[in-house]
Amino acid sequence: MRVHVIGLGGAGGRIADRLAADSDGDRFLQGVNAFDTDAAALDALRSIDESRRYRFGDAAGGGGLDGDLHAARRLGDAHAGELGRAMDDQQPSLAEAFVLVVGLGGGAGAGVAPALTDELTRLYDVPVYAVGLLPTPAESEPGEPDPAHASRTGDAPEERPPERPLAEKNAARTLDALSDRCAAVFPFDNDEWLRPGEAVADVRDRLNGVVAERMAALFGAGEADDAESTPQQVLDASDVARAVGDDGEIAAIGHATQAVEPPESGSRFGLGLFGSSEPAEVDTSAAVSAIETTIRKAARGKNTVEVPGGRADRTLLVVGGPPAWLNREAIADGRRWLAEETGSGAILSGDAPVPGGDEVFALVVRSGIDEPARVREIRESIA
Repeated sequence: MRVHVIGLGGAGGRIADRLAADSDGDRFLQGVNAFDTDAAALDALRSIDESRRYRFGDAAGGGGLDGDLHAARRLGDAHAGELGRAMDDQQPSLAEAFVLVVGLGGGAGAGVAPALTDELTRLYDVPVYAVGLLPTPAESEPGEPDPAHASRTGDAPEERPPERPLAEKNAARTLDALSDRCAAVFPFDNDEWLRPGEAVADVRDRLNGVVAERMAALFGAGEADDAESTPQQVLDASDVARAVGDDGEIAAIGHATQAVEPPESGSRFGLGLFGSSEPAEVDTSAAVSAIETTIRKAARGKNTVEVPGGRADRTLLVVGGPPAWLNREAIADGRRWLAEETGSGAILSGDAPVPGGDEVFALVVRSGIDEPARVREIRESIA
């Protein structure tokens, strides 16, 4: 499907930039923009063309808003129409969906996201999806005692202030606002993806890569460059819409890959003569095993957000890789297993042939899930 991706604020801009850098990104990117109040953050982007990076809100003086969600909401209300017009050169009317990427605990991006969603919904008759990065608990907790303070004053060490003391409250308010406006919300739980002892700032590139990879796997699954890569079971924008719903429900994305040997083909006589060759073949048991393994890992492995009990109202399955490895019976068996695993009343599926590829992948998207614990914690921060 063709989507227009909009990175809002620092975190959203970096992920949109990562998608734009992907050499395959143009398969599904109808357009891409980065909007922020922070000129330095926009200047740091490398893959989004400068003409598609737009600073709004002169009242911010070219800097960030330091997590001030109320100021950001005011700017969003004032500038949503302006931001909508800034996309016009990329023919947004051709997009089959808009995808807003935003750090939910921040200021500028989180503040403008609801107003921009309203503007896009008013102008275009396609879904607006939100990919929202959840702040970690550490971002709203007091820091460790600061020994430098004691050495300067002789007093007891003071606690360092939290990096973003309003992060969870901002995230709760923004999540509620986007759930009321967007067709679906895809949270990414940064804390779930951190390894022991890591902080988000130290591994930002790795986390951004995970988000971008899963967005590309979902929104790029139905796009084909030629006849050889055309799916037998095509996944289109309406399938994604049916899978994730249109009531602002939370959706989770699971993804897994397994390296495989590219199949070899040769002529009937083993000499490559006369230009006649047999179809490439793959051992059936190896193909079945690869497909079963990736589907199970995508379903039960680490998702973008926790899926309590693994259950979901609706589930989407995409299996991709070298065409010779896409065993139809194995995919059908995987679909039946996934229906039992999730208890979904609706299972949609598609395939994504990758001629010349060297891995089999599975994408599992679940919507209508029970509220993840981290989302509940964030929402309770304003209770």
